[in-house]
Amino acid sequence: MILSESKLFELRHILHELAEVSGQEEKTATFISQFLNNHNPSKLTEGVGGHGIIATYDYGPSGSTLVFRAELDALPIDESHLTLTYQSKIPGVSHKCGHDGHMSILLGLAAYLSQANYPGGKIVLLFQPAEETGTGASKILQDTRFIELHPDFVFALHNLPGYPLGKVLSKEGIFTAAVSSMIVRLQGVTSHASEPEKGKNPSLAISEIIQYAERLTYNHPASENFQLITPVFYRLGQKAYGISAGEGEMHFTLRAWTSKHLEDLILQFTKEIRKIEKRHQLIISINFLEEFSSTHNDKEAVEIIKKACQRVQTEYMTLDTPFKFGEDFGLFTQNYKGAMFGLGAGIEQPPLHHQNYDFPDELIITGMELFKNIIEQTFKSSH
Repeated sequence: MILSESKLFELRHILHELAEVSGQEEKTATFISQFLNNHNPSKLTEGVGGHGIIATYDYGPSGSTLVFRAELDALPIDESHLTLTYQSKIPGVSHKCGHDGHMSILLGLAAYLSQANYPGGKIVLLFQPAEETGTGASKILQDTRFIELHPDFVFALHNLPGYPLGKVLSKEGIFTAAVSSMIVRLQGVTSHASEPEKGKNPSLAISEIIQYAERLTYNHPASENFQLITPVFYRLGQKAYGISAGEGEMHFTLRAWTSKHLEDLILQFTKEIRKIEKRHQLIISINFLEEFSSTHNDKEAVEIIKKACQRVQTEYMTLDTPFKFGEDFGLFTQNYKGAMFGLGAGIEQPPLHHQNYDFPDELIITGMELFKNIIEQTFKSSH
């Protein structure tokens, strides 16, 4: 059945209360599985890539296989200062990226699909864990239960505060950046603060690495040579005023428009760090985590999105430049034809990951209608 607006809003509020961080989405996944079991998927597969869920609605052997993805995870951000009636029940964790809304869109779609009557094809609703850490998509893509689906297209949306409510934003080609997080640990030798020459203090090396990161940065999104190194955390020594520091730690995010460009940036930055290591006679370790492939929107998939906007009378805007943030969906578009689009969450909304952000309930209806139209026009063209 088609769920009422109030029921759809209630679903999001429940999911908002259940907020769980990446890799720990057990209660969220349980709630979703119970809901889906009541809405008759042809097949329900749990435990995919962790707590992931695949709900398949099979209408027959002819026709396309479409995948629609939503994310399960929340963020380690406290919202106890807010007065929401559906405030997160997990201290220090909340849905400040709007994944509760994305999941609600797919649950509403599941209710619709349970009574739909298409002449053929498969609709796959994928609830992916660990998007925020960049580890969920790779695990899903390695799972044979997903591989055997052989999708013709993969689609996803993401709400975008700062844009008019309900406005769709997308583009062909690169939609989001390739991103990698980097940890640099520097090991020297402590000494008395009055005799720093008898130790190896990493402070000058840290300063040189910071300056080189700034020289490598070309923060001009309109250029294909865009590259950005952002310092996110530094630490040196300890609060002991008689000791000259003997170790330190630095964290960065690096991003560029393509994975190849990002690899080149990482190589260049790493080579200079090794030179600094040798010059200051330190031991430096470099580790990478939270890696995101760039999202590459297929031309045909973008045209399908544009037509869906026309049919539901939703304004569509072609982006001039990609978004600089990373998105785990990028790995899907590296392996299958597909596209992601942004859905405006309101001009006055706080930005994503802000402690005051809350997904606008009204977007659930808009997202559902867009996905339904993507299904209808794709299935029509495949018969």
